[in-house]
Amino acid sequence: MALKFSGDAETSQTIALKALGYLAADEDLLEPFFGATGLAVGDLRTGATDSAFLAGVLDYFLQNEALLLAFAGASELAPETIVRARQCLPGALND
Repeated sequence: MALKFSGDAETSQTIALKALGYLAADEDLLEPFFGATGLAVGDLRTGATDSAFLAGVLDYFLQNEALLLAFAGASELAPETIVRARQCLPGALND
């Protein structure tokens, strides 16, 4: 079932957690993420509770259209929903 986006930080964090889970479930996706961010496996657990970290996860997806579209399709979300979710988290251009 698709997640309905209500435009709030809590739903945005849920979308970001789903994105993080999407990366973590596929080593071929996770390794480039680690390489690009300098993070390690242990950082994922601690970062999962930090809204700024989760914003960074969505930023990573937004920088890679193919990854964004694959995640959107797998999560039954419109890519625009992921963009809007990012805007509700810390560090967005509208802050």
